[in-house]
Amino acid sequence: MRTTRLRFPACLATLSVVFSAQGVESGPQISPPNWWANMGASTLQLMVHAPDIAGSTVSVGDSTFKIDKVSSLDSKNYLFIDVDTSDLMPGDYALTFSKQGKQLYSALYTIEKRAHNSANRQGFNQKDTIYLVTPDRFANGDPSNDSVSGLQDKANRSAPGGRHGGDIQGLIDQLDYISSTGFTQIWSMPLLENAMDDHSYHGYAITDFYEIDPRYGTNSQYRQFSHQAGDEGVGIIMDMVLNHIGSNHPWMEDMPAKNWINHDGQFSPTTHRRESLHDPHGVQADQQAFSDGWFVPSMPDLNQRNPYLANYLIQNAIWWVEYANLSGIRVDTYSYSDKAFLSDWTARLTSEYPNLNIVGEEWTTNPVITAYWQAGSYRADNYASSLPSVMDFPLQDTLVNALKDKETWGTGLVSLYNLLAGDFIYGDPYNLVIFGDNHDMSRIYTQLEESYPLWDMAMTFLLTSRGIPQVYYGTEILMANPDSDDHGIIRSDFPGGWQGDKVNAFTQKGLSDEQRQAYNRIKSLLALRKDHPVVATGKFTHFAPADGIYVYFRTNDAGEGAMVILNKNNEVASVALSRFEPVLKRFSTAVGWQDKQSLSVKNAKVDVAPQSATVWLLQ
Repeated sequence: MRTTRLRFPACLATLSVVFSAQGVESGPQISPPNWWANMGASTLQLMVHAPDIAGSTVSVGDSTFKIDKVSSLDSKNYLFIDVDTSDLMPGDYALTFSKQGKQLYSALYTIEKRAHNSANRQGFNQKDTIYLVTPDRFANGDPSNDSVSGLQDKANRSAPGGRHGGDIQGLIDQLDYISSTGFTQIWSMPLLENAMDDHSYHGYAITDFYEIDPRYGTNSQYRQFSHQAGDEGVGIIMDMVLNHIGSNHPWMEDMPAKNWINHDGQFSPTTHRRESLHDPHGVQADQQAFSDGWFVPSMPDLNQRNPYLANYLIQNAIWWVEYANLSGIRVDTYSYSDKAFLSDWTARLTSEYPNLNIVGEEWTTNPVITAYWQAGSYRADNYASSLPSVMDFPLQDTLVNALKDKETWGTGLVSLYNLLAGDFIYGDPYNLVIFGDNHDMSRIYTQLEESYPLWDMAMTFLLTSRGIPQVYYGTEILMANPDSDDHGIIRSDFPGGWQGDKVNAFTQKGLSDEQRQAYNRIKSLLALRKDHPVVATGKFTHFAPADGIYVYFRTNDAGEGAMVILNKNNEVASVALSRFEPVLKRFSTAVGWQDKQSLSVKNAKVDVAPQSATVWLLQ
């Protein structure tokens, strides 16, 4: 059995362990490592891990620390304590663990004072633009932690799948770049410990749910990052993994319960047939083959039907929101977890934090399946979901094809129009996260065959359409992955993030003219969203594309508006505005966002440059 790791978290060492005189070498590891007074739910379940602790009795020196139940499962090294926190005040509480009248362990458990108005924190929303970062590949702020003793996967910047050294300090160092560009949220791929033998940089094979990987930094440094980002007006979205763990997680050598891992802890691959969850003609066996199967042997699939594991994952999410002052959560491989658990998980999180935004990854191009998970959507099976947002993969796929395909009656821009016309299936289409690419697919510049005009149209659309836009790091400087779909290449190092880099995108040193043009375009669009919020939050109204021209509007009740014209043609197009009178009748003048050209919207025509996206502010 792996030696129990005695943890003194960087969260100000909230858990202190006192050894007994019986000669026990390892003290108890308690999860969550601390909690807070006055949380919405008055229940807390502690997982205690220590040699031979199962079957212990637990006593507390303070009567306000009310223990409802103490449980042992299959492992002799785990104990679960259900606590009624309704009367708990901030402070340290002494826990004593005994067997047959003999004290085995004692520990102090800390209940902290909750931050003011924490429950009402505002999550990310339509006003925001999310910057997605692969932290290992963004900026190396602290070279001293590139390789860490005791962790097998060492720094090797020359290997696409190796660790390159990017870290939390690098993110802190570049907060000014991110905020000055105009991004208002940062979603980082997972930063938790991944004690895997190789390819640990991506972060999705977690081996400790409560500890930042030391090659990235510490818990306290992550909290510092969140606080400093907040000072810059930037929120932090944490990437959470509920479906699986890394095969080097201590649970794989000592499971708290026999059914902790699906398929008895033995690899059995998922079918990836997410359709089985929604099939009215389907069978349960197909559903379980999807949900209970593993991605790969190195990612054991968690069984969230076990109520103790479900509680562990729910409390872990709440703990990080509270500890690191998060503005949102992105949930990896959302639909692969147990459906009933997902219902409970989202209900508990949104009950604790009514305004927190949570976006689930459901990688399908079928909008019916995407919509199923969002709160407020119609579901034939009456499934209860409190998930506020979903990644809009259908829009990503359609946008690329709409820009690349030939303009015909049924292809090209009309496919984008057709998809958006189906938004009625969503509980809230304006709260979907929209994007051109992410860390698991070719970069948008590559997908669009490195055509700058098509890239410009795609980014303009994403930053002026309905939904919450997400931009992958490097998109603003046209990072690409030509001739390779290797994830390590897609997630290449951001130039300038390492000492000695010949190109520095943070200062624009060494960038090509086209890269500078792209950066300035993104920065200008983000400034447009900030200076004219109607572009980001207004009602979306569009007209069916015709002759390679697609026109849509963002308007609000305050009399503000914006008109966006996409011209896919290879020549200048003259667009008569009379067709758009149902929207334009509220306005008298259109002013070009960039050229400041002003014209009357009555019976006017607008000349639009070839292969371009233009924005007009309406007055």
